[in-house]
Amino acid sequence: MSVIVSRAIPDVCDGLKPVQRRIIYGMNESGMLPNKPYKKCARIVGDVMGKYHPHGDSALYLALVRMAQPFSLRYTLVDGHGNFGSIDGDEPAAMRYTEARMTKLTPYLLEGIEKDTVDFYPNFDETLMQPAVLPSRFPNLLVNGSSGIAVGMASQLCGFNLGEGCDTTIAYLKNPDCDLTETLLAPDFPTGGEVICDVDALREIYSTGRGGVKVRARWRYDKKENLIEVYEIPYSTTIEAILDKVAELVKAGKVKEIADMRDETDLSGLKLAIDLKRGVDPDKLMAKLYRLTPLQDTVSCNFNILIAGMPRVLGVGGILEEWTAWRTDCVKRRVYFILNKKKEKLHLLQGLKRILLDIDRAIRIIRETEEEAEVIPNLMIGFGIDQVQAEYVAEIKLRNINKEYILKRVAETSALQDEIEDLEDILARPARVKKIIVTELEDVRKKYAEPRRTGIVYGHEVEEYTEETTVDDYAVSVFLSHEGYF
Repeated sequence: MSVIVSRAIPDVCDGLKPVQRRIIYGMNESGMLPNKPYKKCARIVGDVMGKYHPHGDSALYLALVRMAQPFSLRYTLVDGHGNFGSIDGDEPAAMRYTEARMTKLTPYLLEGIEKDTVDFYPNFDETLMQPAVLPSRFPNLLVNGSSGIAVGMASQLCGFNLGEGCDTTIAYLKNPDCDLTETLLAPDFPTGGEVICDVDALREIYSTGRGGVKVRARWRYDKKENLIEVYEIPYSTTIEAILDKVAELVKAGKVKEIADMRDETDLSGLKLAIDLKRGVDPDKLMAKLYRLTPLQDTVSCNFNILIAGMPRVLGVGGILEEWTAWRTDCVKRRVYFILNKKKEKLHLLQGLKRILLDIDRAIRIIRETEEEAEVIPNLMIGFGIDQVQAEYVAEIKLRNINKEYILKRVAETSALQDEIEDLEDILARPARVKKIIVTELEDVRKKYAEPRRTGIVYGHEVEEYTEETTVDDYAVSVFLSHEGYF
């Protein structure tokens, strides 16, 4: 149960596992913001391990690395500086060499955390408090997806485009019965490729949270060199797996059209070069390779997530229902927090307003009081104010005991009263809370939405490979016995 709840399964609220949440919160506490200098990853790992996550440093560093890899997450949450590994399985450099800070999107996971938007609980040695979830402004679970293997269960969520995810959430807030496939076109994988779109299969995934999505590589034909360049591969496979499978097929004689295949990936991007023999049709060869190799693969979906600490499998509609309900509570808690702060300030200014009537009298009460402990009670009696107001008045600097300062402070009371009425109206009207959530989603979409990396092709556009069975022509002798046997 500990592995399910505290390690492997992401939470519906912020789409993060505990280790990822602690890394982001630890970076925020240490001030590693997008506009600040990079800090050594060893320092981040040490801080998080010592304060919030008492487990191995290597596992912590790998979680940090994954959040910085553009081929692992569709929208990275850590801005890495240095060698963070590669798509073909190269290991990242040691944590003492690499540096990191937050990406520009990450603060939107934390916005309002200091305004009582989420619950906090003690860390492992009960010396610090840490958030149960982050007050994510957008549905990060849908946008970045997640994968994890727990005990007796697994979780596999494919990521979607940020713009499409925000549009779908807005459409759901306006109408919970909306057709999700109109705005959430298909998964959008970090490594690109093409999704073979089957609307019925997508509806099944969106409603049940289980199913599979076919993804295939993207390629181009270089006529001059007579070779195929594969420049995007499915998210679920690796370059090594593709090379091994093609080599196996060539050795077995099942693919005779290929002269050579090599990995030419460099800093400019991924590239698999396939040299063709003379007269080979590249379209037919790729249709064959899609069928026989991981150049076309099925990404399985199993939307197993934590809801209030319990694992459940939900479709996209269920995830949006849970997320919007939780986000509504977040916004309400933030409004309550701001409302209470403004009420406290108004209460103090109302006490100051009473002092304004007779500043000289207030000074005389303070000057004529013999003991310091009696100043507050004497002010309370003299002006009919409570202890909090009396302490606020008593703490005012001598230079500020003038009519101009006090009149300016008192003038704030009418503005504060208007703000308090507006905040109370927000809490009383669910439609206004929804409008705030929609406005925040539109803001995120406007700033950080990107075009899709993964293209969409429909089933009728795909040319399926059909294996032709050829029989070798060779001399055959047939013997018939007297008894009639061949």
